[in-house]
Amino acid sequence: MSHPTDDQPDEQPDEMVATGLRAGLDDYDLSDEDLSLLQRGDGDDLGLAPQGPLPVLAVVGRPNVGKSTLVNRILGRREAVVEDVPGVTRDRVTYEAEWSGRRFLLVDTGGWERDVTGIHLRVAEQAEIAIELADAVLFVVDATVGATDTDEAVVRVLRRSGKPVVLAANKVDDARTEADAAMLWSLGLGEPQPVSALHGRGSGDMLDAVLAVLPEQSAVGGQYAEGGPRRVALVGRPNVGKSSLLNKAVGSERVVVDDVAGTTRDPVDELVELGGRIWRFVDTAGIRRRVHQTRGADFYASLRTQTALEKAEVAVVLIDAGTPITEQDVRVVQQVIDAGRALVIAYNKWDTIDEERRYYLEREIETELVQVQWAPRVNISALTGRHLDRLVPALDQALESWDSRVPTGRLNTFMGELVAAHPHPVRGGKQPRVLFATQASTRPPRFVVFASGFLEAGYRRFIERRLRETFGFVGTPIEVSVRVREKRRK
Repeated sequence: MSHPTDDQPDEQPDEMVATGLRAGLDDYDLSDEDLSLLQRGDGDDLGLAPQGPLPVLAVVGRPNVGKSTLVNRILGRREAVVEDVPGVTRDRVTYEAEWSGRRFLLVDTGGWERDVTGIHLRVAEQAEIAIELADAVLFVVDATVGATDTDEAVVRVLRRSGKPVVLAANKVDDARTEADAAMLWSLGLGEPQPVSALHGRGSGDMLDAVLAVLPEQSAVGGQYAEGGPRRVALVGRPNVGKSSLLNKAVGSERVVVDDVAGTTRDPVDELVELGGRIWRFVDTAGIRRRVHQTRGADFYASLRTQTALEKAEVAVVLIDAGTPITEQDVRVVQQVIDAGRALVIAYNKWDTIDEERRYYLEREIETELVQVQWAPRVNISALTGRHLDRLVPALDQALESWDSRVPTGRLNTFMGELVAAHPHPVRGGKQPRVLFATQASTRPPRFVVFASGFLEAGYRRFIERRLRETFGFVGTPIEVSVRVREKRRK
């Protein structure tokens, strides 16, 4: 705990406010987790953020075997697109799942674009991409149909990869069809797990088998020691200039390539000098290979973005200033926020746009990117290298916010003033009271607010907005979660 100095005249009153509010919490029913959260002092990261990248499970299989239905079953909610419609662009391909207290990332390959003539090639190709970026694979086969030529093609890809595989024999809805599942021993992938994605039959046993082969931490997520160059993901939709920016930043003389093993095609990191310092641009293989020219581009780009973000601390989202902001741009920005990474937005090709386009771009930013007004903005030209040096202060500012912590005393003084000036609306004759607030962790900053009743989403957003106005947090997402606690019965 820091001691008051001449520069911190309010430190003592802040601490007294926090101590008083904390004492008042003793009248409420608190869980062991609550108590552990409250007992830690400022400066302790409580480890609520995942320690290291979560293991990745890819769900692969040919169309119409029930992959997306199975993904929804594992998630316990309807999120994945269930219809296999050719050409469907998917909002997300990666979901966070949990089983038996273990969390992992689930990659759904259900929305494959496919054509009738090249179906075998397409399925094997998409499976290869998903397998490359996963720690283990759940291979789904339709037990009622049996193993097809396409299934055999995927098996060959799986064998080459060397990744652990769990074979899910789907559509085993009752005991009579279990014999169909047994026929799939012939694929040579070990014991088939009979499951009904539709009814949930056998899904628990299947998930137990999955956990047995998944590592605790992802081997493909890239594990780096703390310290060393800060890790930057360069992301954005295809054709916005990521390759040009990387090439310009690297320069022909200064490139240092790091091959990080652990996938079929090793991800590549570049050590880049910017602003007189070395930065690690993570997982640049996808950028250098110009993946948008290959098949399965949307799927691959989304997956590659996800893996790059898993390894990074801060993301530079590149947006083409010369064309209207697209839904895909917004989606990439949302991926960064969902991953909890610091964020800088770089508008590329700035030197090629005229006054009229600048006017419309500002309007688009106000409407399409209104939820990330807190992100630093840099206008650059990747081709000429113009203003590339401006990335450095923006990256520094975003990373500093991402790492920053508000002392508990100061936070509760702020909350007390906020609630006094703007109390939560009365709902159903009751008005929830904010009891105490603490910062649970950094990277990104996560705040936990204890309250006597449910705080509406609008009020939580209001708290977040005021936190930003008061403490900065430029360039980092922040999370505000609420724990509703009731008074202990005497």
